Amino acid sequence: MDPRRRRGLAGISGGRNAIFPVEKPKNMKYTLKRLLGFFEGERKGLFITFLLILISSGLTLLVPFLIGKAIDAMVPGAQLVEFKDLKVYLLILLLVYLFSNGLVFFQEFIVVGIAQRVVHKIREKLFDKLQSLPILYFEVKTHGEIMSRLSNDVDNISTTISQSIIQLMTSVINILGSLVMMIYLSWLMTLASLITVPLVFLLTKTIANKTKALFLEQQRALGKLNAHIEESISGIQVVKAFNNEEKVLEEFKRQNHVLRDVGVKAQIWSGYLMPLMNVISNIGFAVISIFGGSLAVRGIISVGIIASFISYSRQFTMPLNELASTFNMLQSGIAGAERVFEILDELEERKDREDAIQADHIKGEVEFRNVSFEYKKGEEVLKDISFKVKPGTNVALVGPTGAGKTTIVNLLTGFYEINKGEILIDGINIKDYKKDSLRKMFGMVLQDTYLFSGTIKDNIRYGRLDARDEEIEKAAKMSRASEFVERLPKGYNSMLLEGGINLSQGQRQLLAIARAILANPSILILDEATSNVDTRTEFQIQEAMINLMKGRTTFIIAHRLSTIRDADIIIVIKDGKIVEKGNHNELINKKGAYYKLYMSQYEGNYKEN
Repeated sequence: MDPRRRRGLAGISGGRNAIFPVEKPKNMKYTLKRLLGFFEGERKGLFITFLLILISSGLTLLVPFLIGKAIDAMVPGAQLVEFKDLKVYLLILLLVYLFSNGLVFFQEFIVVGIAQRVVHKIREKLFDKLQSLPILYFEVKTHGEIMSRLSNDVDNISTTISQSIIQLMTSVINILGSLVMMIYLSWLMTLASLITVPLVFLLTKTIANKTKALFLEQQRALGKLNAHIEESISGIQVVKAFNNEEKVLEEFKRQNHVLRDVGVKAQIWSGYLMPLMNVISNIGFAVISIFGGSLAVRGIISVGIIASFISYSRQFTMPLNELASTFNMLQSGIAGAERVFEILDELEERKDREDAIQADHIKGEVEFRNVSFEYKKGEEVLKDISFKVKPGTNVALVGPTGAGKTTIVNLLTGFYEINKGEILIDGINIKDYKKDSLRKMFGMVLQDTYLFSGTIKDNIRYGRLDARDEEIEKAAKMSRASEFVERLPKGYNSMLLEGGINLSQGQRQLLAIARAILANPSILILDEATSNVDTRTEFQIQEAMINLMKGRTTFIIAHRLSTIRDADIIIVIKDGKIVEKGNHNELINKKGAYYKLYMSQYEGNYKEN
């Protein structure tokens, strides 16, 4: 049997490939046309593949014909075996099998290469696109969804290309070729063998309708179980702290039982397909044998033709079911491509103007002129923000959670695009600067610091990739990170896991500060930079920050007002508006919004009306 036939039967036996419900693309024709654009340069490989499939399928179609001839050679009219003819047919059959299988190997080898090259292009283009998307995109899309498109959907495209191309071409050629050969041998026998075709369609449709709901329910149950597992593992510390292990286990058992029950039903129903297909095939063989036998008795056809028809009927009906499986696979792959193209069609960050200025030497004067910003149309987060700070000024942004403090610095760095107004640095609109050179002038230390897998040295060097080891160690000393780094067995060459999870939160923050120091920025942004360290470490960091902030414009976002008492300017933001500006003493004496925040934190005797 042809290996492709075995692969097809294996897929049918479980019924899953042919009838498993798949997500259908919204615009299959457009997406397929766009996907074909990635096949540029692969025409030669596709042509060779088609040629090999055509030849191997033709040889496969020749097998039943040769088997029939071999059988006729054993039962001639004189009741004597024609050994000479039989040997010839058997030798030809052997050569056909060997050559056909060899062609199958080469065509699959070529198609796999094509699929990997196409997917390589898609993955590179997709990852490149992700680098050019604005920060806002990653804030409204879950990381899991983005990763799914970069991995699962791209892999789905690869599987579709590598499997559906060969299977689709082979199935079509075998169906048409088998029909032609059957008509050539006997049109009467062809009519008899086609009786089972409607039964095949009816069976597939009936079982597909029954199993579709069950498989969809199984997918939902599996998704819930995976979510429960992920949530339980991520929050294992909380689970243990509140002694809820039994509760978590009971919920897991309940969801696991639901998945088991629906999975059993789905697999049982899908498992009906192959046995029933065998029944239909056997009915077809019986019809061919009975009808063919009556024709053979009357001398209209030979016994060999009956044997050939039995093989051709199998080669005709089985690819019909394979086509359904291939079409589902094709739909799934194109749906995956559609989701990939959705990312490729997202609006990128603003491109630099042709006459953009290189931001080599920035003094650090910052001005916001009537700046407004909205995430969603009609819902302003910032409303008519205006302020101006001189170079070297320490600016503190304070206010309740959600007031818009972090949004202001994201607008300043160009992570977000303003809807109204202007932002100027050294009197020049930030849109007139080359974006990459402008961002090099910023140094950022965020509340939720992130470290990459690699050495401590490499993570600090991320602030300036051409930094020497001596500069890295100096930055670590300024941030006080050297105190714990030098105690590690491998020092600066110690390996960090993804996210730096093998360090404490405070230690990760110290490394992030060292990274910012190494970058030597003109404008520094500290977003709750000391919120995750103890009081003693906070004091040490503040000492380092005093040296770091000298001569630099610094924006400090803080909820603990003790960290910003010495700021030159304190800007109080509430509901997206600036409600107060001034230094600590001025705002305390004013007894306005800042005074209320300060008193609520440090005296605990003030309650806002």
